[in-house]
Amino acid sequence: MRYPITHKEETRRKLLDSSRAIAKRGGFEANGVDALMSAVGLTGGAFYSHFPSKQALFEAMVAEEIENSGNMLACDENASDEHVANCLRNYLSTFHALHPEVGCVLPTLGSEIARSGPEVKAVVERGLKRTQKSWIERVGGDPDAAWALIAQCVGALVLARAVETDRTRKEILTASRRFLDRTHAIETRGRSAPDKG
Repeated sequence: MRYPITHKEETRRKLLDSSRAIAKRGGFEANGVDALMSAVGLTGGAFYSHFPSKQALFEAMVAEEIENSGNMLACDENASDEHVANCLRNYLSTFHALHPEVGCVLPTLGSEIARSGPEVKAVVERGLKRTQKSWIERVGGDPDAAWALIAQCVGALVLARAVETDRTRKEILTASRRFLDRTHAIETRGRSAPDKG
């Protein structure tokens, strides 16, 4: 059976999409090539026709994910204040805390990124600097406040995922949203609503 010309690229795309979900749920290093390939219905031996190494897959995955994470953290540059506030509320939500496979790469794979090589770290740094730059104007031109806002969001999600009870998880996320409200990082009408998911 002959495959269509697009088969290799489609398989590569499926492998990237599947690997990112698997890695954000349980870690990238914890999964071998065979596990990553079986998730897309292929054997481990076929992996090397798509990526020269597991590290190359990680680099490609992180490059895409940091872009997605930047969009989650900062929205579009031309977004309204209300849309930006909604982005941050969605970021600091119970749903995001409970579903790492569809969320930001930083709270889930940050420690693996920190142990990776300079190529991966450079991609992440560029992505973070784009996110910070998009926040500088929104926080009164203060670069420090922009970094602090990003760190607050990522750190809150790490803590929310590290606790056992839903109650404490919601307290962490709601407290983080209220803190950002008080520091005028999020344009809101009134106080943060309780976390409903």
